[in-house]
Amino acid sequence: MKSQPLTEEEIGEACRRLTGWAAERDALAKTFQFGSFREALSFMVRVGFEAEALNHHPEWTNVYNRVAIRLNTHDAGGKVTAKDVELATRIEKIAWVK
Repeated sequence: MKSQPLTEEEIGEACRRLTGWAAERDALAKTFQFGSFREALSFMVRVGFEAEALNHHPEWTNVYNRVAIRLNTHDAGGKVTAKDVELATRIEKIAWVK
């Protein structure tokens, strides 16, 4: 079943609930900054388990202590869906930096 894109209003509401997340170019986006590369890498591993559990995987980059995450849904034409909001919510629950 194809995922349905959220409305601009729904995306805005999600961003208000998710500290530091923003709607950028058809994605939810946030950059996390950690104390070290090791912390950033351990965060990515932990997020990987959540992503795999949801079968919904982020687009992300890591440079030393920073992890930039973009979430959108391919089967919804690269738009933001409830899957993205769910993964962002799970990421927020495990992130020890905001």
